[in-house]
Amino acid sequence: MPTSNTLRFPYGEEINWLSPINIPETLPSRLNTWLMAPDSLTQRLKEQCQHFEVKVLGEGMHTSCVGELPQQQTVWVREVLLCLDGEPWVFARTLIPQQLMSKKQADFLGLGSKPLGELLFTTNEFIPGKIEIAKFSLSSKLAELAKSLHQEVNEPLWGRRRYFHFNSEQLIVSEVFLPTAKKNIINSPQKLAVSS
Repeated sequence: MPTSNTLRFPYGEEINWLSPINIPETLPSRLNTWLMAPDSLTQRLKEQCQHFEVKVLGEGMHTSCVGELPQQQTVWVREVLLCLDGEPWVFARTLIPQQLMSKKQADFLGLGSKPLGELLFTTNEFIPGKIEIAKFSLSSKLAELAKSLHQEVNEPLWGRRRYFHFNSEQLIVSEVFLPTAKKNIINSPQKLAVSS
């Protein structure tokens, strides 16, 4: 099992992503609402805080892991923490195939600490696609990342990944809710009222 002092970019790992209809257990309704949200998660998070911040953990070209893409290929990987009022709520990982990266390099490399969601949802170039769900065990790399951020991990983490289509190509964005996010989403219904 990895420990926090050996964790480094990239943090993403091989995981079994499932269609929401194939999830074998019932999720809390409020968490499920966030996992299945059709609109921008970035925008939803911004509505829950005074200060929203993107902390870049790393980005660069890597070979995709087994199960991440239809076939193994070289991709641009960008991993960030989405922080609300200084607290990391979401770990986000973006995979951009090399061919798409070469076409949109200026957009992607120019993000810096700006959220990718603003690019994806403020242009008609990217078409949101299907959502898949996954559970990350207490021994997962992302659970270890949460612990390294001084968050208690007492139960598995949940996340989603979404496909965005650009003409005949696609990129994949994964978003995993860290313990701080889950605690606030489930336990603060008035603060986090989300319209359906």
